[in-house]
Amino acid sequence: MTTPSHPKTALVTGGSRGLGRSTVLALASRGVQSIFTYNSSKDEADKVVEAARQAGAAAIALQLDTGKIGTFADFVNRVTMALTDLGAERLDFLVNNAGISHHNSIEHTTEAELDLLYDVNFKGVFFLTQQLVPHINDGGRIINISTGLTRFCVPESGPYAALKGAIEVLTRYQAKELGPRRITVNAVAPGAIQTDFSGGTVRDNPDVNKFVSSVTALGRPGLPDDIGHLVASLLSEDSRWVNAQRIEASGGMFL
Repeated sequence: MTTPSHPKTALVTGGSRGLGRSTVLALASRGVQSIFTYNSSKDEADKVVEAARQAGAAAIALQLDTGKIGTFADFVNRVTMALTDLGAERLDFLVNNAGISHHNSIEHTTEAELDLLYDVNFKGVFFLTQQLVPHINDGGRIINISTGLTRFCVPESGPYAALKGAIEVLTRYQAKELGPRRITVNAVAPGAIQTDFSGGTVRDNPDVNKFVSSVTALGRPGLPDDIGHLVASLLSEDSRWVNAQRIEASGGMFL
């Protein structure tokens, strides 16, 4: 008689809404349990925990500000306790999704704005991954969320896109260094998605929505599930030979 294997376990940052929420639920529908982070909205996080349960897998929400690197050691301790609660010893997957938006020209971006953007969108990803890698199983997977803006240029997106460009370079180096442990690392670059991100502009502003539709080959802005299901697919065994890649999911923006 074959002993059933234990469910895989993912850690998803920024999992209480948007792309992160969609990723947690897409994974749950595939039987993957999650530990996910939220910054401030515990109520929304609790809703995701329940939705994941209904979709087919357990999830645990942990509070974390990914821009506060000094809190990461304590967070990793909380992750290890959450793993125990899930009946797992280590993580199988890490999805670095949490991030903040920024809209200002290069000329007018302040030092404080750039510092915050750097702390959350690059430095936080760098050091959280560094601290979690010892807790990821050999043969695991890491996905870093980038942006379509590293390929095409939109006014007042330069500082944000530049740091996401750094994430894409980091992705390749992580893949190289973690290769001996058979851990794959890839970057997913969404186009304009209808979420709360950037104040919900793509979703709620009819002019922006219409413009995005006009420059997208598939004729509409993206939806969170367009990304969440892609991430879940990349974490599956079907994508085991995809490594060190930037995978754009934009519906064909600015072709």
